[in-house]
Amino acid sequence: MLPSTETELEDLLATPSSADVECMRRLSGDVLILGAGGKMGPSLARRIQRAAQAAQSKRRVMAVSRFASAQARAELESAGIETIACDLLDRTQINQLPDCENVWFLAGRKFGSTERTDLTWASNTYAPALVAERYRTSRIVVFSTGNVYPMVGAASCSFGGGSVESDATQPQGEYAQSCLGRERIFEYFSNENGTRCLLFRLNYAVDLRYGVLVDIARKVYAGEPVNLSVAAFNVIWQGDANSYALRANELCDTPPRILNVTGPETLSTQRTAEFFAQRWQREAIFQGEPTPAALLNNAALCHSRLGYPSVSAQTLMEMVAHWVESGGASLNKPTKFEVTDGKF
Repeated sequence: MLPSTETELEDLLATPSSADVECMRRLSGDVLILGAGGKMGPSLARRIQRAAQAAQSKRRVMAVSRFASAQARAELESAGIETIACDLLDRTQINQLPDCENVWFLAGRKFGSTERTDLTWASNTYAPALVAERYRTSRIVVFSTGNVYPMVGAASCSFGGGSVESDATQPQGEYAQSCLGRERIFEYFSNENGTRCLLFRLNYAVDLRYGVLVDIARKVYAGEPVNLSVAAFNVIWQGDANSYALRANELCDTPPRILNVTGPETLSTQRTAEFFAQRWQREAIFQGEPTPAALLNNAALCHSRLGYPSVSAQTLMEMVAHWVESGGASLNKPTKFEVTDGKF
């Protein structure tokens, strides 16, 4: 449970649970993962492939991306996953993709949103329109974000707080607004064509090389100040997020079902930093004043339908601490969870 190398980490992220295998045993049709070259796509693709193999279910598992990294593409192919290079902003290329009954849509743009707002909106709304039109008869798990909700009171750092699926959306900043736009596009095509969809509102996944816990841990380890502007947050082990994403296929519906995906705990930014400081016997340095609200999601519906996460926040913190102190790799992609104005 405490990986020390990227090979061990990738294997852990891609190892399916018994529930994953059973889901693949029930599933009919092939699998298409759009935007599979990002942070979460490769391990999700491998998890689906392994679950299908364990279920002795013969199906094509296809990963679609621009594939800027030849190595990432080769690693997927070595796992028995078909890869297809495609620009999801190009209608002609999308129309040439194979028909597929089960689609996972992971593509999107977040960081750099303020520099190219046009590209952010195109990636997060135009590409979804092309995909929703092309795969109107498929089941589509649409990756989204808790950023579409308003910030809520963070005074109580405990279980059970945060926005629920029925709460009104209130996205702040163009990134969050465009993410709500992505949801509305899929909602439109679902209502028009009967496309079965699920809006997978995830925050924040941690895979040891990136994530909120990693951001905080690395700052403490380096003796750098931790920003307290956002006083609390939710996290989930990416392996559990992968499992939920796989099994969310069976929850697709029309109109689209909404599912918050995160862990049950609400964590304090300050207390989390103090945990790592105590672990390494060094001082936690802080900057900024906590705001009274934070972006917090309640994933009780997810847990009731798909089960509790297998990794608790406490265990995940131990995993992150071990990874950092062991010199584990970093993707060098800060989450910017401390941003309060929606500008990424």
